[in-house]
Amino acid sequence: MVQKKYFKSRDYCKVKFTLNVENAETVEILGLNSDWENSIIMSKKKDGTFSCDVTIPKNTQHQFKYLVNESSWLNDPDADGLLPNEFGGTNSVIIL
Repeated sequence: MVQKKYFKSRDYCKVKFTLNVENAETVEILGLNSDWENSIIMSKKKDGTFSCDVTIPKNTQHQFKYLVNESSWLNDPDADGLLPNEFGGTNSVIIL
């Protein structure tokens, strides 16, 4: 799930990413702000979901993917869209 919180007097948006994946021990987000090397580590909650808050500039578009257990790549079903990637798959897209 992707939840966006806009601030009238700020030039950024606070985005909360939440993902529920069975048997996941770790979940990371890669690609935000075109950074595919430095991941954002999501925190595991007591109910088994993973979440994190990220501040992203307004009026921008970003591709991203979740990396689960350092081996499986997943898209977000609640993303604003999907775009093809260079590996023959797709990336999730968030538009702010």
